[in-house]
Amino acid sequence: MKGRTIILDQLDGREAAALMVDGQLDDFLIESDAPAPGTIYRARADRPVKGQGGMFLSTPDGSAFLRQVKGLAPGQLLLVQATGYAEPGKAIPVTQKLLFKSRYAIITPDAPGLNLSRSIRDDAERDRLLEIAHDTMGDAPFGLILRSSCAGAGEDDVAEDIARMAGLASEVLNDFGTETETLLDGDGPHALAWRDWTDPAEIVTSAQGFADHEVFDAIAAAGGAAEPLAGGGRMFIEPTRALIAVDVNTGPDSSLAAGVKANLACAKALPRALRVRGLGGQITLDLAPMPKKDRRSFETALRAAFRADSEETALVGWTPLGHYELQRRRGRTPLAEVLT
Repeated sequence: MKGRTIILDQLDGREAAALMVDGQLDDFLIESDAPAPGTIYRARADRPVKGQGGMFLSTPDGSAFLRQVKGLAPGQLLLVQATGYAEPGKAIPVTQKLLFKSRYAIITPDAPGLNLSRSIRDDAERDRLLEIAHDTMGDAPFGLILRSSCAGAGEDDVAEDIARMAGLASEVLNDFGTETETLLDGDGPHALAWRDWTDPAEIVTSAQGFADHEVFDAIAAAGGAAEPLAGGGRMFIEPTRALIAVDVNTGPDSSLAAGVKANLACAKALPRALRVRGLGGQITLDLAPMPKKDRRSFETALRAAFRADSEETALVGWTPLGHYELQRRRGRTPLAEVLT
């Protein structure tokens, strides 16, 4: 099955969305019981964390944690936005830098000015989009980023999206309540699919969409630790309480050349495997044996693979034992937790 297909359906009574690319599950989103990233709260400052420069906050969904706080006193009300899912037993990670994000537009209340995605390089198209932005934003005090999906989009579609997000930002920022409150829920899987999966694709919304497009089989495969690699190797992805451990295996060929091949295949396959499983946090790669001179080519391949990934990932580097470490934003609840 060639091409891109977006399937909007449900799984175990939860809203879910799957992106199939050439017959392979490339991305998967499923509704969680936890508050979604993007949720905006009016929160109350509770207590500072000495030595970390952070503050615990009270929200309607429980405790939240705000890093790098200055001048915030206990009892003070403030607006914050969830940046990811909390680890089990920990507070919701939040930020004071609010973003109102849609398919074409991102409103940035704390960063004024009009900006375009750098991937839009055509001067005529940039001029067209900037004109739409100026006309739509008018005297609004907010900043605006036009996303790469604006390229070639209709004028009315872009203008309506900008106006809707600017209106939503104004509504939230001008809500001066005196109690903790959820002011905006984060987007669910179907809204996220429309917002972020913007490349041309067939859209399937039938009730049997997952069954008809073999999504259930792909999810079942993602539920296991083993992930096949091009060339015959495999990697095993195993979450622990402390980190995500990834072990790369070359298969029957134990040569150094096979190790290089398997590690490069891991670099290419890892972002998709983590997306589909909904995994984030600290990730440690136990790679197949390879000469140190090939480490740079592995890093280059890994950097290229994560450049197009949807979750923010920091490539930290090598440990003294020869492992490679990453730090990935917890933008999703692990698939295994949702389906248990």
